[in-house]
Amino acid sequence: MRKWIPLIAVCLGTFLLLVDVTIVIVALPAIAGDFGADYADLQWVLDAYALALAALLLGAGSLADRYGRRGVYLTGLVVFAVSSLLCAIAPNEQALIAARVLQGIGGAAMFATTLAILNLTYHGRDRGVAFGVWGAVSGAATAAGPLVGGLLTEHLSWRWIFLVNLPVSAAALWFTLRGVTESRAPRAGRFDIPGTVTFTIAAGAVTYGLIQASAEGWTAAATLVPLLAGLVAAAAFVLVELRSDHPMLDLGLFRNPSFAVLIVAAFLMHAAAFAVMPYSTVWLQQILGHGPVDAGLLGALPLSGASLLVGAFAGHALQKASPRLAVGLGLLLVAAGDLAQSLVGGDSGGTVLIPGLILVGLGAGAVLPVQSSALLAGVPRERSGMAGGALNTFRQLGFAFGVAVFGKVFQDAVADGRGAPAAYAEGLSSTLQLAAAYALVAGILVLILLRRTAHGPVNVSMSTDENRVKVSEG
Repeated sequence: MRKWIPLIAVCLGTFLLLVDVTIVIVALPAIAGDFGADYADLQWVLDAYALALAALLLGAGSLADRYGRRGVYLTGLVVFAVSSLLCAIAPNEQALIAARVLQGIGGAAMFATTLAILNLTYHGRDRGVAFGVWGAVSGAATAAGPLVGGLLTEHLSWRWIFLVNLPVSAAALWFTLRGVTESRAPRAGRFDIPGTVTFTIAAGAVTYGLIQASAEGWTAAATLVPLLAGLVAAAAFVLVELRSDHPMLDLGLFRNPSFAVLIVAAFLMHAAAFAVMPYSTVWLQQILGHGPVDAGLLGALPLSGASLLVGAFAGHALQKASPRLAVGLGLLLVAAGDLAQSLVGGDSGGTVLIPGLILVGLGAGAVLPVQSSALLAGVPRERSGMAGGALNTFRQLGFAFGVAVFGKVFQDAVADGRGAPAAYAEGLSSTLQLAAAYALVAGILVLILLRRTAHGPVNVSMSTDENRVKVSEG
């Protein structure tokens, strides 16, 4: 039993950081009711966490390589626990958003070290078991988030979705201190401060501009200034990375068409599959009158359940399939699911979403694992850690940007209909149609541009340079 203590520690942290992406969704109407928050504030409650997680993930990995993975993981757990308490006692929406940023910082420190800790600790058959359990926990976190969030919000308070993190964080800390040993990369690169700063400014400014567009319009200074600042910061990030001896992200990876198209597909996939969920929750609760539990059951569980079933019963077969077909057709399934949900109308009940959510879940269940293994199999082995970090970064960015863009579409429709119930359904339908377009574009790009890369099961082993994990085909 003692040998599995590190796995328990890592799985507890992983569950925490991933469940907090989705657990908040069904609590948004309750948060808005308590604080009198508007749509922009609710978007930031979601995006503040996702943006901090995405912006700092690669940089946190470099810090862990240099200063110790156990120490960075423990620091992340402490920051996550403290920020969860701050979220729970937040007196207003501004304090809640600030605490969510802090949560994202802690989550990035944990997420960046999980694979390296497991990979260093386990070998042979035990390694396969460890990564299998870790993958199952990651999937369960996504499935559990909306349901747990609904139960806690409806029967206690939305504040309990953050308070529940405290005992789990304490358990993770105890297991980490007891069972995880410290490790560093022998030739770790220095922390890329300019790259981290410019990337964070670019992502944050663009997202802020998109959210401001919902309230102020596209031509307002409050929209154009941050959008322009974000584009300037993005250009600065490219220049910094091209000139750096130890870049946070080696932009040369994007010269590989397969890598580039999979990163774009990851960005669009998370927007299309998950970023629309907050708006279906608003419709389910504020217009149809469902409680948080029912909103979680109707608006999220069919998707998560279908995705888990694909992983459980078809995961091995998918890893042997052509990545181009598995990822491309999976994205087309997501597009079909979004279109099926877009049939929602003014007289629809909540069950109208279920068939489409199941299709989205089936597509996501096919795309996510194959996308990861295909991307890692197609890059140089010494860049696999960086490539995996980039994939997770762009997934979170896709979610954050999707929430912002879809919020503009949703709010415009509601405003045009002057808040009538039918206008909410129209706004949700328009949002889902745009999400379907994202998934359709991503699927077509993958089917056309992704090279036919034969790959087998992925074997993970430690690299001896600045990258945390290297992957080879077995």
